[in-house]
Amino acid sequence: MDYKNFQTFTATQTGGILTVDINFGPVNVQGQEMLADLSSLCLRLERDRSVKVVVFESSNPDYWVCHYDTNLLKDMSTEAVPRNEVQLLDLQAVLERLSKVPQATIAKIEGFARGGGHEMALALDMRFAARGKAKFMQMEVGMGILPCGGGASRMARQTGLGKALEIILGARDWDADEAEKFGTINKALDADEIGPYVDALAERISKFPADSIAASKRAVYASIDLPIKEALKEEAYQLFQATSRTPAVRRFRYADENGAQFDHNNQKNWEQMVMDIQEVN
Repeated sequence: MDYKNFQTFTATQTGGILTVDINFGPVNVQGQEMLADLSSLCLRLERDRSVKVVVFESSNPDYWVCHYDTNLLKDMSTEAVPRNEVQLLDLQAVLERLSKVPQATIAKIEGFARGGGHEMALALDMRFAARGKAKFMQMEVGMGILPCGGGASRMARQTGLGKALEIILGARDWDADEAEKFGTINKALDADEIGPYVDALAERISKFPADSIAASKRAVYASIDLPIKEALKEEAYQLFQATSRTPAVRRFRYADENGAQFDHNNQKNWEQMVMDIQEVN
């Protein structure tokens, strides 16, 4: 797949990992150009099984994605839209599509991620932030609106209701360590640690079957919205989607034939055995 001709970022594939390097203007503003690029990126990722992990980072040392372009908001209608006529906003639609690509997606945040930038991070599967560099904010309520790129919808799913409302209604900056406590990121890391940590995680995930990654994502996301009985059915459905497309059964047979289940050393070293068995196709 060709990952070229983007305006707001470059995309470089190394093995099963695609690195998206955001670099657009002085502050990485999230405008029509970035939404168009993200939509084009999603179209390619939806068709590509050679990419298993996508890492979003920024070459701007101060900004991951600053916020949604306010020029696109200043001419908004002041007339309320009836509930039955409301449609998804452009930002919501693009970020929802991004959240559903079959690859594992990771935000490596080493600068400001505010407003729509933070909402973009929330739409990804995992988020890691650098201490002393990353800064987050949802400022919308202070402007008279609300987070409208999925922030109001996704925040509580990450943090719980009380923390989500503290973040949204407080409209203040918070750093990487606070973000970890809130639950909006997976982990806060020192600036010299975030690169190696994310690289190692991405490399590990990239060794696994693409269809297993996609099935796991679908099952986990379904668990947020479905009652437990329906979520369990979705797990079972995704299991058979995976076994029909991956070498899972051959790997289990190989493990059984090689005594993996009852061997004490293997039981102590499952982390490595998971990687070794990737050679069985």
